[in-house]
Amino acid sequence: MSGDFSLLLNLASLKEAALNLLFPRWCLGCGREGDYICLSCLERLPRLTATCLTHLDQPLSIDGIYAPFRFEGTIRHAIHELKYRHLRALSGTLAALMYEYLAENGLPGEVLVPVPLHGRRLRQRGYNQSALLAAGLSRLCGLPLEGGCLVRRRMAPAQAESASLNERKANVAGAFGCRNRRLEGKKVLLIDDVATSGATLNACATALKEAGAAAVRGLTLPRDI
Repeated sequence: MSGDFSLLLNLASLKEAALNLLFPRWCLGCGREGDYICLSCLERLPRLTATCLTHLDQPLSIDGIYAPFRFEGTIRHAIHELKYRHLRALSGTLAALMYEYLAENGLPGEVLVPVPLHGRRLRQRGYNQSALLAAGLSRLCGLPLEGGCLVRRRMAPAQAESASLNERKANVAGAFGCRNRRLEGKKVLLIDDVATSGATLNACATALKEAGAAAVRGLTLPRDI
């Protein structure tokens, strides 16, 4: 059995080496070959030191929004590459950064739920970047991934295109719902790529709590503050 395991490890290492040879990784911060964010640029990422809720008026459905970084520089570039330039391989690197933050801060949660895309946008893009991050984080932290309960029922403009807080709130009001009550009584970690006003995460939390979730906390990579 140990020989078979060693063989599998060797094959995996060879596969990774071959992929790196054919598709080398370049640091999004400095352009150095090796990884998508090199150690030097990683140390310079704009970290957040405080946890906050949202800029929305009370009452809130979300129980907190957590993020390790500010939405600028290399992290902003990375989110753009993942979301709009189809660099799906980057999701593993970004999920590892989320896992590091999760492990250090011990956020309470029993299940990971990605913020869903509307079906039309999912077909246009071909993937949900939040689901990729949630899947990578699930593999690292061991929390189960629930991607079939929360759904987006209504198409709306991208939040980044909305000029005001009121527009962002209106965009997502009633846009989400739950297909079932599988998350009833659960403490949910809601995963998204970036938090701006918090309107999307709060709208998702409303739908999840209406379906019985005990608590909903948002976890993103950067926060636009």
